[in-house]
Amino acid sequence: MTVAKRNKREKPDAELVKLADSLLANYQKPEDLIGENGLLKQLTKMLVERALETEMSEHLGHGKSETVTNATGNTRNGHSAKTLQGEFGELPLNIPRDRQGSFEPKLVERHQTRWTGFDDKIISLYARGLSVREIQGHLEEMYGTEVSPTLISAVTDAVSDEVKVWQARALDALYPIVYLDCIHVKVRDSGAVRTKAVYLAIGVNMAGHKEVLGLWIAQTEGAKFWLQVVTELKTRGVQDIFIACVDGLKGFPEAIEAVYPKAAVQLCIVHMVRNSLNFVPWKMQQEVAADLKTIYTSSTVELAEQMLGAFEARWDKDYPSIGQSWRRNWARVIPFFDYPPEIRKVIYTTDEIDKPLPDIFMRLAFPATPVVPRVCWDAPASISRTAVDRCARPARQRPVPGRVRSSGCKLQPILCASRVVQACRIAAPGRAACVRSGLDDPRRTAHCA
Repeated sequence: MTVAKRNKREKPDAELVKLADSLLANYQKPEDLIGENGLLKQLTKMLVERALETEMSEHLGHGKSETVTNATGNTRNGHSAKTLQGEFGELPLNIPRDRQGSFEPKLVERHQTRWTGFDDKIISLYARGLSVREIQGHLEEMYGTEVSPTLISAVTDAVSDEVKVWQARALDALYPIVYLDCIHVKVRDSGAVRTKAVYLAIGVNMAGHKEVLGLWIAQTEGAKFWLQVVTELKTRGVQDIFIACVDGLKGFPEAIEAVYPKAAVQLCIVHMVRNSLNFVPWKMQQEVAADLKTIYTSSTVELAEQMLGAFEARWDKDYPSIGQSWRRNWARVIPFFDYPPEIRKVIYTTDEIDKPLPDIFMRLAFPATPVVPRVCWDAPASISRTAVDRCARPARQRPVPGRVRSSGCKLQPILCASRVVQACRIAAPGRAACVRSGLDDPRRTAHCA
């Protein structure tokens, strides 16, 4: 049945096949099709101009050489020349005009000089780390069109307005999980390359989707600036956070609790392990890491504390700083033990921050500080133009022995972000009255407001 549907869907129209055969009757080499004066470019020009003529006929209410039927007596008034830049290089077009100048074409708008999507290609190349001159050379090589550096700068600068609107947008009242972390990027500043901090906040909303809440630029990472970040989230509408996942920066948890006193602050276990291994020689790191794993993979807090005691008994003589660090931060390490294993996998690390910004780490240096927020906005857009409301990546869950699947289920059960949020809402301490109510229950609205 599936094969039959696929074949039916892929069957081309007979008339289109005949048309294609007639157009390709004189085809001999690729340049005849995709070259500077190839068939595709000529066909595109013809179709666009015919479509514009059709738009003009609809605007006037009568076709070419037909009787004028509109009340104003408006008629055609020749054509104006325009050259569009796009994937086929430069495409000269004849745009129809009317005598009253009221015609507004939809396919090729007034003052438009580039095909829709051409700007996106420039932004995509810029987000991948190409300089203005490299973008200029790439477009000329690939599409045979010369683009001025001024145009490229104008296109990338236009994103700044989108960034400002996005950065100030209103946020949801409640986020079950929020990741807060800082990455460092190199920026050319006054002729020198300097390292600057990019503060990032990524939340998992009630629909189970990851959402970049905002990004901020500063000279260095510090708890005081994080307090400003969290305060801004509050002013933009975030009234409550269930779980805040952070690194081990001193004063960071206190900054969050000052704004969201009910939030559970979870230190990043990955950061804790990495910092612990800094005290250990390379040859011993694998063994020490294995013993640390017994702590954070324990089933309960009590068992985890026993494993920590066993770790200290074995390693304190050689590496006392590791045990001291875990003891000192123990209150911030253990919150994730209050949740089921599905939630623990999601909140035990802030490495989710790295996933939406893969291109950031590919750059040697940004050309200037104002460029950083634009590229942070554009980097996730190398595949999709938005970094907001990206769906959380599903994590495959192993089948549980003895679990009965429904009759319509043919795949292994998976753990999606939406289920994680549902479990989080149920398991969140102190929120049982709200999370157990229905989606339309006024108690939920009152709590979330």
